[in-house]
Amino acid sequence: MTTRIVRIISAFDAGHPALPVAALARRAGLPLSTTHRLVRELTDHQLLQRDADGQVRLGLRLWELANRSSAAADLKQVAQPFMEDIQAVVRQHTQLSVLQDGEVLFIERLSSRGSVLNQAKVAGRLPVHISSSGMVLMAHSPRHVQEAYLQRNAEQPDPFPAAADLRRQWGEVRRSGYAALPGTVIAETTGIAVPVFGRQGSAVAALGVVVPTGRENTAATVPALMTAARGISRALGVHAGAAGPHHAGQGASPPQASSS
Repeated sequence: MTTRIVRIISAFDAGHPALPVAALARRAGLPLSTTHRLVRELTDHQLLQRDADGQVRLGLRLWELANRSSAAADLKQVAQPFMEDIQAVVRQHTQLSVLQDGEVLFIERLSSRGSVLNQAKVAGRLPVHISSSGMVLMAHSPRHVQEAYLQRNAEQPDPFPAAADLRRQWGEVRRSGYAALPGTVIAETTGIAVPVFGRQGSAVAALGVVVPTGRENTAATVPALMTAARGISRALGVHAGAAGPHHAGQGASPPQASSS
C-alpha cells in the first residue's frame, strides 16, 4: 500500500502539477480502479485535492506536514538569514540544495526582480554534472556514492561525461573549495556553489548563486559564500574547526572548476 501511495504522489512534477485520474494511473503505473480508490482516500485526508475541473493535485496538508518537521525544513530555517545576506549582495539568485537519489534537490531559492533565468526551482531537481551545487555535493560525497553515481549514469542512453573527467573535476572542486560552471544549464548564466559541512565533516548541503556569465566576480563571491556556509555549519551545531577542509585561505581566488 505504501509503495502505491508513493507512486501516486511521485507522479506529480513541475510539468504535471495536476492530472486527470486516468493520466495519474498511467504515470503511477497502477490500475485505474486502484488509483480511483487511493485518490479518494488521499483526498479525504487532504493529501490530494481536486481542482474545479476534476483534476487531481497534491494537497495543502501534504505541504503542511512536510514543512512542519523535516530535515530540509530545519536546514532551510537555519540557512535563511545567511542566504538573505548573500542575496542582498548578488541580487540575482541564491539557492540551497541537497543531494537526493543521485540528483540535486533544491530546497530554497531567493531571487530578485529582473534576475537572470534559472532552471533551479524549489522542490525541483537537476542532474549533478550540470549543476555547480551538484558538483560540490558529489565532490564531497564518499567514494562509494561517487562510484555508484558514475556506474548508474554509465548505463543511461543519453550522453554523459566520461567518468575520468568527472573524477578530475571533483578533485579540483575539493582542492579549490568551490565549483563554478558557466553556461552548463543556461548559456548566459554561471552557477557558483560551496559546500555546507555537517558534523562528520561531509557536505550536508550546497550554498550557491546563479549570476550572469561575465559578472561572476569569484574573487568576492566565493569568500562570501564560504563565510555564509561556515555560519550555517555553526548554526547547525558544527564546530568551526570541523566545518570542512576548505575554510582556511578563503581569500584566495582559486581557478574555476571546468564545466562539463
